[in-house]
Amino acid sequence: MTTPHMTIARTVRGLRIIATPWKRGGLRVGVVPTMGALHEGHLSLVRAARAMCDRVIVTIFVNPKQFDDASDLAAYPRTEDADAALLREAGVDVLYVPDAAEMYPPGFATTISVRGVSEGLCGGARPGHFDGVATVVCKLLMQTLADHAFFGEKDFQQVHVVRRMVTDLNLPVDIVTCPTRREEDGLAMSSRNRRLSADARARARALPQVLQRCAGRITAGEAPAAAMEQARADLLAAGFDAVDYLELRAASDLAPLTQSPTAPARLLAAAWLDSVRLIDGVDVAPAG
Repeated sequence: MTTPHMTIARTVRGLRIIATPWKRGGLRVGVVPTMGALHEGHLSLVRAARAMCDRVIVTIFVNPKQFDDASDLAAYPRTEDADAALLREAGVDVLYVPDAAEMYPPGFATTISVRGVSEGLCGGARPGHFDGVATVVCKLLMQTLADHAFFGEKDFQQVHVVRRMVTDLNLPVDIVTCPTRREEDGLAMSSRNRRLSADARARARALPQVLQRCAGRITAGEAPAAAMEQARADLLAAGFDAVDYLELRAASDLAPLTQSPTAPARLLAAAWLDSVRLIDGVDVAPAG
């Protein structure tokens, strides 16, 4: 469904002028927070929002507070014009594109820190990352006046951090998660994939394949430590440069698991390839 007159807002004031009458009129507002460089995974979130909500806002903001590496921030792809065309075709009502000065004006001094679920995994490998995520997501939820916010399961730890924050701060927003979208060879869709060389892109398919094999071995009864040790070796043998982490966590609360799971679990990994950090995760069914 094309929205030929999709509005682009760049300030909180401009966004609120649009969203406040929606809320007063009883319309349900959905938001899809992104950092741009959109792909089919993002568009699947937009479709979910369109199906559930009366109005849909997509945000694009490359958040400097969640990057721990200045070169990674500088290299992050920025494709606003192409993104806007995709979103207009997808039926988005408002594209919100604030700049850093709008999000973090002079004197900005507040940081939201979510303990527990933010620790380890990406939180361990990227200190301060989830403080930046929690802070910017809280601001975006409040700025857009959203009733529902849509996130992909690929960023599994991020979803837990956002849910915990929303619960703890009593934010009036429903967090909706959608399945990871994958390329034909199984690689999880990510804006970072476009930074891979052709050779590295071909090797990247090993990440979901190795995780699926490891999950199958754990479900079949193999000790998780042994299965994950083999998976790490398989990733390095497939040409990955390093593995930040490969861990088995409870799907409900991200608690680390050392034994075969007795409830739904998730195998989560982050690995480096061609100077690009890729993350993925697959479900692990209880053994037996």
